[in-house]
Parts: sequence; structure tokens; C-alpha cells
Amino acid sequence: QVQLVESGGGLVQAGGSLRLSCAPSRTIFSINAMGWYRQAPGKQRELVAGITSGGRTDYADSVKGRFTISRDNAKNTVYLQMNSLKPEDTAVYYCNADWVGPTLWGQGTQVTVSS
Repeated sequence: QVQLVESGGGLVQAGGSLRLSCAPSRTIFSINAMGWYRQAPGKQRELVAGITSGGRTDYADSVKGRFTISRDNAKNTVYLQMNSLKPEDTAVYYCNADWVGPTLWGQGTQVTVSS
């Protein structure tokens, strides 16, 4: 069974940067949109950024100008470059992929931003 594997989370001070990566556990085809979601304690999971197979992007208002989503279609990998991090960005970050099979989710990676 294919899964998404995330990496790159960690602890960073406010104003710092992190880069998250996500790729399937094995080669799959026909991935459409990919995205990053996050869930903070006591809050609902929310969309952070999404990207289509053609490269069109969308961002939550709270991260516009600070986060950049990108993807390498040859590697089926999606990235999230996070700059100017704030304590309110602290959450578990999940990647997501829409393809011909059931929607895929990663296991989540913790991002903690200290003030």
C-alpha cells in the first residue's frame, strides 16, 4: 500500500526557516494536485498550500508571502519552503496527494516555532 512520507520538520526560532519534503513510498503515476495541511492542538486541520500538476498554486492567507510550495513531477515530490516562521505556525504538517487511487496522506511532521 502506497503512503506519503514527509521529512524536514523540527524546532526553529521565530523568524527562521524550514523546508518540508513529501514523496510517495513507491513510484506511482497520475498524481494531480498535491498539498500541505496543518493541525495545531485543539484546532481543525487546515489547508496551508496546494499545487496542481500544472504548477498553479494556492495559499492560506496566513502564510502568503512567507511560504512557497513547489513540486518535482519527475520525483512525485512536493516541497514547502517556510520562511519568517511565527509561533502560530506551530503544528503538525501533513502532505496530501490526489491521484487515481484513494487520496493519500502522510503521517505528519511536527513543526515547532519558539518565540
